[in-house]
Amino acid sequence: MLALAIFVATLVLVIWQPRGLGIGWSALAGAAVALATGVVGWGDVGTVWKIVWDATFTFVALIVISLVLDEAGFFTWAALHVARWGGGNGRRLFPLVVLLGAAIAAVFANDGAALLLTPIVLAILLRLDFPPAGALAFVVACGFVADTTSLPLVVSNLVNIVTANFFDVSFGRYAAVMVPVNLVSLAATLLVLWAFFRKDIPATYDVGRLEAPGSAIGDPAVFRTAFPLLGLLLVAYFVTGPLGVPIAFVTGAAALVLMAVAGRWFTGGRGAVIDLSKVLRGAPWQIVLFSIGMYLVVYGLGNAGLTDIAAGALRWLADRGTFIATVGTGFVVAVLASVMNNMPATLVGALAIDRADVGPLTRELMVYANVVGNDLGPKLTPIGSLATLLWLHVLAGKGQRITWGQYMKVGLVLTPPVLLATLAALWVWLPLVSSR
Repeated sequence: MLALAIFVATLVLVIWQPRGLGIGWSALAGAAVALATGVVGWGDVGTVWKIVWDATFTFVALIVISLVLDEAGFFTWAALHVARWGGGNGRRLFPLVVLLGAAIAAVFANDGAALLLTPIVLAILLRLDFPPAGALAFVVACGFVADTTSLPLVVSNLVNIVTANFFDVSFGRYAAVMVPVNLVSLAATLLVLWAFFRKDIPATYDVGRLEAPGSAIGDPAVFRTAFPLLGLLLVAYFVTGPLGVPIAFVTGAAALVLMAVAGRWFTGGRGAVIDLSKVLRGAPWQIVLFSIGMYLVVYGLGNAGLTDIAAGALRWLADRGTFIATVGTGFVVAVLASVMNNMPATLVGALAIDRADVGPLTRELMVYANVVGNDLGPKLTPIGSLATLLWLHVLAGKGQRITWGQYMKVGLVLTPPVLLATLAALWVWLPLVSSR
């Protein structure tokens, strides 16, 4: 009960953020109480740090890359191109925006897609004079697709990195399993979003209101560097993975290269356009504190018996066949993520799978189902992920306020069918790819 009380109090502080209290400080406070009361020991600190450090710093490096590119106009350039490809047809533009969100989520992680793309798309929609209902459809689509299509690569979601590191899944193996599964999730996302919002999407819009995409480029040097750098980064992930090089080192190196170009380090700063100090201030440093703090609090829950209960539930699911084990695991962790946030839910799921005594195929299905559930499950409620909470905050700052009731009305309808289709695809695909 003490471990549970500490967790609930910590989660309330993280969500509430009284007087602007950072999520990292709230999580550290919870961890301090857990240490002081003996819910966790000092030895657990090292264990948790080993689990989270690579994922956390990879995430920070990805966001730094995203912020530099955003300052250079990269994402606005891409969004303006997509708006022009729509050709004035709103019903063509809608799937194109969803596809753009999926591409950004794959490379820049779900947070980058939700937090960077959404304001840009909203600004373009306002310029095109979209009605409120139509603008809401596109905005919700951006936020929804950011999570539902954050499956394909290890770096596409913090959940993916934690899971891959915990179970020692290589970058190549993960991609071989999850890229096809993500395509199913993308197709299902498009279908449910279209079915839900089709009546609100404007039939036409005036392309002439849009400026030329090239006008959005604020730093040509950074823009020219973006595509070759991202290509090399993707190759480096596959090459360095089998060598055991931490993903944070590879991503961090790419972030430093991009910062060097943006800051004109090779010319002593002359000609620099982007304020790197602003970029670094905007980086999610609180996530570093949140990861270690919140995971310690959740580890305390595990020590108190939550892991054993969850492992028992997984064994029960495994006894009913691989399909039930896959779908059941995905939905259980999705519900868990929706009420306790997907970051702690990821650790609970990983610890439970590690402790459950199940067959090799079932275990691997459960590992990936844990990823799917924790990537998609947070869309059920506003508190399911930090990205969603931040997304709602960003929208409120832009005058596009979405209440929790409005959000859940959409999330509870759209998430289950996408989650079921994705888990079913995983159950079909993983045995096939494993047999090759």
